[in-house]
Order: sequence, then structure tokens, then C-alpha cells
Amino acid sequence: MPLLTGAEPFRHEGGETAVLLCHGFTGSPQSMRPWAEHLAERGLTVSLPLLPGHGTRWEDLGVTGWQDWYAEVDRELRLLRDRSARVFVAGLSMGGALALRLAARHGDAVSGVMVVNPANKVHGVAAHALPVLRHLVPATKGIASDIAKPVTRELGYDKVPLHAAHSLRNFFRLVDGELPQVTQPLLLMRSPQDHVVPPADSARILSRVSSTDVSEVLLEQSYHVATLDHDAELVFRESTAFIGRLAPGAVREPGLGKEGTTAGG
Repeated sequence: MPLLTGAEPFRHEGGETAVLLCHGFTGSPQSMRPWAEHLAERGLTVSLPLLPGHGTRWEDLGVTGWQDWYAEVDRELRLLRDRSARVFVAGLSMGGALALRLAARHGDAVSGVMVVNPANKVHGVAAHALPVLRHLVPATKGIASDIAKPVTRELGYDKVPLHAAHSLRNFFRLVDGELPQVTQPLLLMRSPQDHVVPPADSARILSRVSSTDVSEVLLEQSYHVATLDHDAELVFRESTAFIGRLAPGAVREPGLGKEGTTAGG
């Protein structure tokens, strides 16, 4: 299937410090593209892959699972690590869970973790029925585009395939068990008004990671997709400051330093 316009992956060859960005469940790189471009403009190498089953039609997501999504970001991390002095991982929603698992499994190969409204659990009564319900109902209503900013839209599916949702539930359980293995510096940014992921998910993550360098930032003016919302610039500023503190000299003012190349979109 052809990609939806705007769902293309993004890559930028910059300096020796790299950032791997992971988008959310049923979404696409479009939701993270402004963040990726902000980091690229400041001299960082950036990779924002398209996860399998995303960016085309919801039926394609229904035949994929967490192993496919995680394998994609794991591969990207290994590629970045081979040619970069340090790598940071970041993610939105399910992408936050992917980033946390990368940190848990790769240890010192990850220099820091940045997550926005990270998801940790599939909530609601329907979640417990997923093992059976997925065989009876192909999909339910979508979760994309929870944004406070008028007119702004997230490029995501209008339906959630239940086979994929069941796999996501299993993935969250797996990641929750691995959170104590996360020791890297952690920047967690969350929206108090989030209609997709409740505050309990961030609280759970903060209570279980082993990181001692932890920062929490509230995104007061945004809903779930804060990377496209009123607080997007705050997300960008906090993340570049976080990287700059941990990797001095890695972040440069736009227009200075090595010229990079951008692919995708």
C-alpha cells in the first residue's frame, strides 16, 4: 500500500550525537516531524522511522505486532550507535514505551531518554476482553488527534485494529517488567489533560525506573499529541536543553556547524 502523504520517515545526518524518535500507536512520523526537524536544525543526527503497519491503512496494522514495531526501532538504534558517539532515544505515547525498552535493553548504548505522554497500560474494561473480542470484532474507534490546538490534526488511523491492540497490551506488560533496568537520565513530559493516556501511566513509569537523573515537565496547554499542540515548543526546548546538558557541545544554534542531509517527506 502507498504511504499516506506526510507519513514518510525522516532522517538527517548531523553531528556525532544522534536522536532516535519513536511515534505512537496508529500514528505516523508526522506527529513527531516538527520535533525531529527542530533537533536536526541544531546539528544533531536524527532518525524518525515509520513503524510497520503504520502510515497506510488500519488493516495493515492489524497483521503486525509489538515484535515488528520494536524490531524497527531496535534496528535503527544499532545503526545510529555504529556511527555516533552517543545516542538519545525519545518517544510519544507507545513510542515512549518503545524508547524505554530500548534503554532497558541497550544500557550504556543509550545516553538518555525523552518521553512525551508515555503509555504503560491499555486501560478500561474492554482491555480485559481483548483476547476474545479481537476474534469477534476487527476494530474499534480511533485514538488519533487528541490535540487542544484548533485546526491541527494528527495523521493517524480512524480505527484501532483489535489484534494489534491485544499485542500492544502484551507489550506494555513486558515493558513494565523491564522498567527497573532503565538507569539512564530521563526527561518525562506529560499533559495533565490527556484523553488517551491517563496520568497514572507516567506515575507508574517514574515509580519503577532506576534512573537517578529524572526531570518531569508538565505540558499544561496540550492534550495527548503534545508534539503538535500548544506546548510543542516547550517540548523542543526542554529536549534540546536535556541533550545539551548531558552532551556538552552537541547542540548548536540553527545554521551553524556541519551541514546535514535530510531524507523522507
